[in-house]
Amino acid sequence: MIRLTSPVDPQQIKQLRAGDVVLISGVIYTGRDAAHKRLCELLSRGEQLPVDVKNGIIYYVGPTPAKPGRAIGSAGPTSSYRMDPYAEPLLKQGLKVMVGKGSRSKEFKQLLQQYGAVYLSAIGGAAASISETIKKCEVVTYEDLGAEAIHRLEVEDFYAIVTYDSVGNDLFEQGIEKYRKI
Repeated sequence: MIRLTSPVDPQQIKQLRAGDVVLISGVIYTGRDAAHKRLCELLSRGEQLPVDVKNGIIYYVGPTPAKPGRAIGSAGPTSSYRMDPYAEPLLKQGLKVMVGKGSRSKEFKQLLQQYGAVYLSAIGGAAASISETIKKCEVVTYEDLGAEAIHRLEVEDFYAIVTYDSVGNDLFEQGIEKYRKI
């Protein structure tokens, strides 16, 4: 397992390869398609983002409210392909890691190579387990979006798997090839 601390070291991100298991500690931000759309609209108008994504991590999740004594409720990943149209403006701002579930477009994978970034998969169906790694959660902007607001999470040993790396490797394709040979 590889330990990542956010904000991340871009050189460490370039060393990651598809299939690597990572444990993330530090600050990550949440965001889904509605929030991504707003962020990109700000950038298109030449305005500052409300969060600093440089060398940062965005987790595609819409967390549920916390139960008493907990930092967050259920926090499982959402399908990531909906964020593909918004990826490049954020990558241009220095975003290095995106976490979600499911496959992404060919164009998105090319952007990861261009900007030296990676896409990680969190385990779908493990929302309760994931929430245990989240030590603090606060809404930082777009509160009107409810669960889709941007949250600042402080995480410790958040488990994920490198799915697409910065040199073009694709864990999904590698898995298919592995079983095609059997």
